[in-house]
Amino acid sequence: MNATAAQLFWWVALPYLALGVFIVGHVWRWRYDQFGWTSRSTELQERRLLKWGSPLFHYGTFAAIAGHVIGILVIGGVVVLASRRLFVARVRATTAPIDWVTLILLLVVILTGIAPTIFVNLFGHGYDYRTTVAPWFRGLFVFSPDTNAIAHAPFIYQLHATAAWVIWALWPFSRLVHAWSYPLWYLWRPYVVFRSRVAAHPPEPGTGGRKWRKIGVPY
Repeated sequence: MNATAAQLFWWVALPYLALGVFIVGHVWRWRYDQFGWTSRSTELQERRLLKWGSPLFHYGTFAAIAGHVIGILVIGGVVVLASRRLFVARVRATTAPIDWVTLILLLVVILTGIAPTIFVNLFGHGYDYRTTVAPWFRGLFVFSPDTNAIAHAPFIYQLHATAAWVIWALWPFSRLVHAWSYPLWYLWRPYVVFRSRVAAHPPEPGTGGRKWRKIGVPY
């Protein structure tokens, strides 16, 4: 495969393939595996690490998506969750191969997203990805990606983009589908009627009910 063909595959074919699998995969998963549309919670197997790792990862991810802010929280959350699956036997027993692939890819995306900010732009010589990576990314959505721009970007940016597209392709077949199960319908669901768990006193004789009595004692 020559350089031009390789560029077309990595920077044109792969993104569109990943987006296509992402959309079609979700439709297929929703149609044939709705009962599996969950994160397959392991809270029953282990809670102590989960209560720290899950909020760090989820809230950190929202912040990272919003603007790559406080990405250290995302790293901390993924490390805790990955360690939990690796070192807690009961959780490890319920971990599928796709879960390990997803965790590894998430770590790659997160680390390759934060490392350039710290080591290239903050402490290094600096690199303006807005002149190369950003035009290529925007071009994908108007079907005119600039492959030459991304092909000459530093390798860490290329790795970051590639890993991200692979995650999009794997998303419908992993635990990540639970991200679309946010219960928005709670906003307009009817009120829930709660019943007291305290046992009510039985009605007195003659009021339509009955009380406990010794056998043979008439009402």
